[in-house]
Amino acid sequence: MLDRAVVDALFPSDLPEPSHWEEQYPPRGLAEGAKVTRLGPSPTGFLHIGGLYVGMIDRDIASHSGGAYIVRVEDTDQAREVPGAVDQFNRAFAYFGIQPDEADEVGAYGPYHQSQREQVYLTYVRELLRSGKAYLCFATKEELADITARQQATKLPTGYYGRWALWRDKTAEEVQEALDAGRPYVVRFRSPGKAGERTSFVDAIRGQLEHEANRNDVVILKASDSSPRLPTYHFAHAVDDHLMRVNLVIRGEEWISSVPTHLQLFDALGFERVEYAHIAPLMKQQGGSRRKLSKRKDPEASVEYFIEAGFPAEAVQYYLRGLVNARLAELPLAEALEAPLSLAECGVAGPLVDLVKLDDICADYVATLSGEEIVDRISVWAAAYDPELVEVLSSSREEALAALQVERGPEVSNPRKDLRKWSDFRSAYGFFFTSLFELVTDRTDERLGGLSPELISAFAADFADGYADLEDGQEWFGQIRELAAKHGFAPNPREFKKNPDSYPGSIKEAAQLIRVALTGSMRSPDLHAIARTLGKDEVLRRVRALVG
Repeated sequence: MLDRAVVDALFPSDLPEPSHWEEQYPPRGLAEGAKVTRLGPSPTGFLHIGGLYVGMIDRDIASHSGGAYIVRVEDTDQAREVPGAVDQFNRAFAYFGIQPDEADEVGAYGPYHQSQREQVYLTYVRELLRSGKAYLCFATKEELADITARQQATKLPTGYYGRWALWRDKTAEEVQEALDAGRPYVVRFRSPGKAGERTSFVDAIRGQLEHEANRNDVVILKASDSSPRLPTYHFAHAVDDHLMRVNLVIRGEEWISSVPTHLQLFDALGFERVEYAHIAPLMKQQGGSRRKLSKRKDPEASVEYFIEAGFPAEAVQYYLRGLVNARLAELPLAEALEAPLSLAECGVAGPLVDLVKLDDICADYVATLSGEEIVDRISVWAAAYDPELVEVLSSSREEALAALQVERGPEVSNPRKDLRKWSDFRSAYGFFFTSLFELVTDRTDERLGGLSPELISAFAADFADGYADLEDGQEWFGQIRELAAKHGFAPNPREFKKNPDSYPGSIKEAAQLIRVALTGSMRSPDLHAIARTLGKDEVLRRVRALVG
């Protein structure tokens, strides 16, 4: 073990003692059973939907127990940091309504970025070196690569342990000689684990678990020639969870194998152990098998995918909560959003993310909103993702509200559900707005069903010349029916099917001409309702565009 004076000389002379940090971050004084949770996103890429999923659970468990939910940015790997990632985290948390109680500048236990906590970590690294529970390691990259190669060649577990730990048992003189030579070093934890040992712990979701004990002397402080001197994830999380008084860590099941290391660090530092809850990963169906939702392969793995498309936050939360606790999927949305989540009811098999089901949930939710609410929500979303639409909704708000009333509203028993997310508004309702609608002028357009241009032109001209803006839907459609007969269309699809060579089409194809002229689409809500909403002048303008 190194002499204390040698150890202390490796650190700034004014570095505080552990007691300083214990006083600065005192116990929270919360009621018994209150949970302090944290999410630790890394700014090395976009926020995975799994991060939002865990953050939602974190917030719910903390708030219902009277505790606190923290977002702590784990940015110790600064070489891989992606500009703008932290802003994306904040945007995602705000959009989905899971803002933390403590983060950034808010809260008494910060800083909440690990890169700003260098002094805190150095204090506790020094403490482990003083007690001989950590040591300096001067092994080079080449030496480490050689160790790994030899372990693989003899089919031994890879790592820095036992006889492979080159600097674990070096004398104080050998270490001092390396220091005097100016050789860079890392600090490694002196693991108390031995080969073949097992350790057990209780997981808040999975119950009693047993795992191979950690025997690896993990790096806890990065190279001495780097600045700032930042720790590795393993060490930083142990120190921060203790000082921030986190008592429940909810994270992905891929971290289960790290628990033995983390428990060793808590014990070596003299900290009370935290409780862990390991969540099953979100899955995707691919053919006949299931796999983890992948950042690399699946666009929906990114939270930004849902924000850019404008998925309603409440519907997404409702869906995700149903994945956490299946019983919530059976409750009405408002009730499910208020019901507390239970870790005991979390499954250990990864839940399947089904975008088709999510679309249905979103459509059902939007159908419950008033036109005013929808326009307001779309306007907020469009301010970031569709500025032109903001202008349209602002200048034509009454037209937007009228459009949203077509086949919707409290008097409609089965309201239309073609609006699932805010980005759907253009395709579902854009044709109601003159500025967004592109006139259909090409009579060979495939949407017109392959009818002859001459027939299309004549039909459109007759419709426009005799058009009556009638209030009764049946009478209004009678205009199309009369013209269809005049221009030789079959009275119904059945008759057309029996004698296809006798007609250009049926009444269905005749109505489709007007539908495409008015909406640009082969599918739309009730034609009469659309025509009444557009008004006579606009109906005539659109139909006459087909005359040529």
